[in-house]
Amino acid sequence: MSIYNNILVAVDISNEAEIVFSKAIGIASVFEAQITLVHVVEPVVVETNYDLNPTLDIELEQNLTERADNFLNQLTEKTQVKNAKSIVTVGRIKHEIHKLCRDENFDLVVIGTHGRHGVSMLLGSTANAVLHGTECDVLAVKV
Repeated sequence: MSIYNNILVAVDISNEAEIVFSKAIGIASVFEAQITLVHVVEPVVVETNYDLNPTLDIELEQNLTERADNFLNQLTEKTQVKNAKSIVTVGRIKHEIHKLCRDENFDLVVIGTHGRHGVSMLLGSTANAVLHGTECDVLAVKV
């Protein structure tokens, strides 16, 4: 029986995403695990006094979501990973990852960390938030 069968790889839209994804690919190949990339677009709030505000928010989130989807597709093509899934969702990062872990039965989350101050020095604020509250293992990859 494999230790890890279903791996979630949380990435941002940066060059460091490939480092995190490569680490997850190595683990997935050892355990013959399914790998899923996720990027969470945080909700956009544009504060104006104009009636266009809801339209601006929706259009900006749609653009960010499309950009993220394209990025994930390019990442999987570049690394030549077959059968990798990708998810782009909108919400608070830790809540969306926690929800995905529960709903999709992920047994490992791989996430990058590069925090440089306060509590963030240990893991990075996003990685730290994901770690606390996730029921499965979390691998923080230093980037």
